[in-house]
Amino acid sequence: MGTKFVISDPKAKKAYQKEVAEEKMSGLIGLKLGAEFDAGIIDLPGYHLKITGGSDKSGFPIKPGVSGSNTKRLLLTRSTGFQESGKGLRRRKIVRGTDIGTHLAQINTVVVKSGKQKLDEILGKTEEKKA
Repeated sequence: MGTKFVISDPKAKKAYQKEVAEEKMSGLIGLKLGAEFDAGIIDLPGYHLKITGGSDKSGFPIKPGVSGSNTKRLLLTRSTGFQESGKGLRRRKIVRGTDIGTHLAQINTVVVKSGKQKLDEILGKTEEKKA
């Protein structure tokens, strides 16, 4: 089982999903949240992606400002990992650090630089017209 990449394309206003094998993840290990990388590593030639978030295999989200790649229990107000239901509510939640590793199940990215081919063509997605 690999890691799922959610690739958001702001120009096309679409999001795509791509499953990447563990072997191809070796070039991304050690990057941090907000880092840009050449998407040729994950078979998207000509594209550059920026890491914007993600979650690990247990469902814990990556939290900006938490160093390392371990999980930590933090007292959170309204932010990544906790949406308060009442004003002033705080809760202790488990979040993951910003370093990318093999423990992640999903990595959220956004397209910074587009390649020659469209993502629809590369990922094999075609739009179907409604009859």
